[in-house]
Amino acid sequence: MIAVGRIGRIFGNDGGVMVTLYANFPDDFSTQEPLFVVIDKLAVPIFCSSFERRGQSGAIISFDDIDSVRRAEEFLVGREIFIADEESDDDDEFYMEDLIGFDVLVDGRKGTLTDYYDSEANPLFEISLDGKEHLIPAAEEFIAHIDFDKRSIKFILPDGLLEL
Repeated sequence: MIAVGRIGRIFGNDGGVMVTLYANFPDDFSTQEPLFVVIDKLAVPIFCSSFERRGQSGAIISFDDIDSVRRAEEFLVGREIFIADEESDDDDEFYMEDLIGFDVLVDGRKGTLTDYYDSEANPLFEISLDGKEHLIPAAEEFIAHIDFDKRSIKFILPDGLLEL
């Protein structure tokens, strides 16, 4: 991702913001493409409902899901905005199903990731540990490391998640 601006302050009463655009902000920007902000170390896509340039280095932007001053202050003000780096390597992208068959390490125990259950509400990994099958949330915060070369995953799970 490429940093292309910084959200400065609130504009109006409906969650609009004033943005300082960096020199690398694309001249051909389309509101059909998302901008990104980093919240809790995750790149969150946000779509513009309106985008109005103000000079060469400024813009007033309203976002689809930000409809109040409070939400704009909480999620946007002071943050940098990013666009997707089209030239970046897509080698980092994978599907969760690609992880089936990987060796897993959980609390010093070795096992295998045997299945993935896709669900918008609660995607799950099925892992086999010590001869038992366990379902664990397929959540980024539980994955400590993925080694694609060695086909292994290290999980850090909260106490009590695995009833062994």
